[in-house]
Formats: sequence, C-alpha cells, structure tokens
Amino acid sequence: MVSDLTALPIANASLLDEATAAAEAMTMFFNTLNKQDHIERPKFFVDNEIFPQTKDVLVTRAVPVGIEIIYGDYKKAVIDSTYFGAIVQYPNDKGAIEDYREFITKVHTAGAYVAMATDLLALTLLTPPGELGADVTVGSAQRFGVPLGYGGPHAAFFAAKDDFKRSIPGRIIGVSI
Repeated sequence: MVSDLTALPIANASLLDEATAAAEAMTMFFNTLNKQDHIERPKFFVDNEIFPQTKDVLVTRAVPVGIEIIYGDYKKAVIDSTYFGAIVQYPNDKGAIEDYREFITKVHTAGAYVAMATDLLALTLLTPPGELGADVTVGSAQRFGVPLGYGGPHAAFFAAKDDFKRSIPGRIIGVSI
C-alpha cells in the first residue's frame, strides 16, 4: 500500500517516527555520495516549511557526522555540487500543497537526492511523490490507524527508488525471489 500511494517501488518497516525516518533518509543520501574519510558534499537543504520536530531530529543526527544543514525557501534555493540532498514537506507545515517538480529537477541536476516527508492519507488524493521525482518518501503510518507503540511513537514508513535497495534502513517489505 505504501509503494502504491508513494509511487516508489521499495518500502520498509522498523522506523521509529516521521522525524527519525527523515534523518535516516538524510544519512542514507550522505553515505551514498560521500566517503567516510573524505566528505566532498557536506550540505543538506531543509525547506523552512518542514515540521519543527523533523528539523530538530535532522540537526541532532547531522552534527556528529559533519553534515551542514542549510535552511531556506525551496523556491529560492541555490543547489550546487556541495549538496548531497534536500528535504521538503508535502503538504507542508502550513497545510499548503506545493508542486516540487522544478525544485527536484534542480537538485537532481546538481547530482543530489530529494526526500519528501508526506502524509499517507493525503496521498490518496495528491500526486504521489515518486511521480514528482522524489527519491525517498517518509512519514507517519499513524494516519492509517497504526497504534502508538507499534514500532515507535507513531510507526514511520519509508519508501525509496530501487537505486537504494542495498542501503535502505529498516527491513524491506515484500517477497524475495
């Protein structure tokens, strides 16, 4: 169901909450584009309209490993080869539904990845993040009735493009062949 709603082929389980899942996406992107002893792309763009708890967890995870968080308005962001990724919220913390296609293309042109924090229930009506070009989508599964304590405060979902099948955090959901 998560793959269908996000239009991304791989979904996982075992993540704590939306903010932690966003931090896992950031870390996965960072490790994909940087060597452990040589960081060429230290910057991660965080749109101003991300939920505050997600911003807090991103900072907590970024500082120890040398990730530089850059906040701003996604419409005005200048993304270059020093960035390894970006995250946007869909719908954002003001409830606005933005079309991120142009921003995602800009990030991809710089050779970086995009995570989109989203709401599964909203995705029953909105264009799926995978169709907008997002590389990873994260969010809370609580909107579909997953109770408190069932994997975390509100169990998270994490869906990704097939490119990340060897580095996605948590457990892969699906059938192995």
